[in-house]
Formats: sequence, C-alpha cells, structure tokens
Amino acid sequence: MIRRLADPDGPDRDVDAEGLDPEDDVEMGFFDHLAELRKRLLLSLYGVLPCFAVTWFFREEIFSFLKRPLDIAWASEAGGGSLHYPNPLDPFIAYIKISFVTALILASPWIFLQIWAFIAPGLYRRERRIAIPFVIATAVFFIGGAAFGYTFVLPFGFEYLKGFGQDFQATIMIQEYVSLSTRLLVAFGVVFEVPVVTTLLALLNIVSWKQLLAFGRWWILLSSVISAILTPPDPMSQVMMMVPLNVLYFLSVGLAYMIARARGQKDGDGQDG
Repeated sequence: MIRRLADPDGPDRDVDAEGLDPEDDVEMGFFDHLAELRKRLLLSLYGVLPCFAVTWFFREEIFSFLKRPLDIAWASEAGGGSLHYPNPLDPFIAYIKISFVTALILASPWIFLQIWAFIAPGLYRRERRIAIPFVIATAVFFIGGAAFGYTFVLPFGFEYLKGFGQDFQATIMIQEYVSLSTRLLVAFGVVFEVPVVTTLLALLNIVSWKQLLAFGRWWILLSSVISAILTPPDPMSQVMMMVPLNVLYFLSVGLAYMIARARGQKDGDGQDG
C-alpha cells in the first residue's frame, strides 16, 4: 500500500507500507526512457565488440569446437561429419555467425548488467542490492544452458536424426548446421533463465509461490509449445528441452516458497505495490 507523507523541508513523497521510498524520486518521460534504452544498448554493443574481436581471432578453433557434436554422431560414417557449401560466401558468413554468438555468450554478464541498470531506477534501495547476485546468476544460468545444449542435446539429437537417413547419402550444408547449432545453444541459454526471472519476481514480491504453482499446469503446456518452436521437429530434441524447462520452473517455485518463508509470509501471497 502506498501513502503520501508530508516533508516539512521538501515536497511530499510516496512511501510504501514498509516505510521505503525510491532512492531517486525522479520521474522520467517517454523520451527519457528511450534515451536511457539507447545508452544501455550502446554500452552493450561496446561490450560485445571487443569480445567479437577475440572470437573472430579464434574462429577456426571455435568452429571445430562447435562441429564436435556432429563429428561424434557421424564418427562411424565414411568421411565423418563433413560439411559442404554451394556459395563461396557461406564459410565466411558461418564464421561471422559463430564468432558473434560466442561473443554474445562471453559478453552476457556485461549485457545483463546493462539490463539491470535500465530497470534499476524504478526499484527501491533494498531491491537494488540484489543487482550483483542477479547479474552473476543470469550469466551463470545462460552459459550453463548453452553448455547443456552443447553437451547433451546436440550429440544425442544428431545421433537420433541420423537414424532416419540410413538409406540416404547425407550432404550437410555449413550454413544450415551453424544456424541450427547456434540457435539451439542460444535457446537453451535463454530457457535456463526461467528460475532467475521467477526468483527475481518473487524477491520483488510481484508473484508468490502459490501463484507460480497454480500456473504450473499451464506452464507444462506452454513449455511443450516453446520446445516445438525452438527445437528441430523431432520428438527427441523437443523432449530434451521440455524436461529442463519444467524442472527449472518447479525449482523456481521452491525458491519462491523459501523466499516467502524467510519473509514470514505463511500464505505466500504477493503484495500489490
């Protein structure tokens, strides 16, 4: 509940039920928000560019690393997991793509810090204290999700898909392989952010564990749709994304419950600000 308090030495200010007011009571207009967004986007770009320079220098090593799951799946085939291209530009474009995606992963802590800096002005002082843990957790879960996709989903997915082509000669194009692999790695990185986002919402008292638990049945359905969109159309890949999605979601329900208990909220209901 918000109430107005009169300050004899200054203008009235908004104070919530806990007696906390925003650290900087400055209203920002629409164009101020756009200017701040532009600033954060530029700072994010400034963080990605040096990382891109590094990943471009090691592009061949990164490409060999990215191709390893295919080599493992096609190890028993003649020629292994060789890649082909119909256009002379394809290898160059593939190197740019993998260098850029790797740069995004490397710069993810800096990018998430800019995201936090954009939303922080609307938070209370006590809420801003979780900035560093939030940035660290976001980066760790994003990189962990990409690592999970690389270690488990790509090798098993390629092995599973190869079983349908025993009677055919595979001609795997470099552009298609790089696009599929990088899309899956980024998708799993984003998917693994579910507990971070839901825990943040619980910390800010926007949602409660009861609300998250009640939404669980719909989340199972939603996770199947997300998996179908982000993965190849084979059941194996979809299941390998859907299972972590649900495990992470219900893990976040448990985290929200512990947050509510720590606050002494027995009912776990969120409060309206």
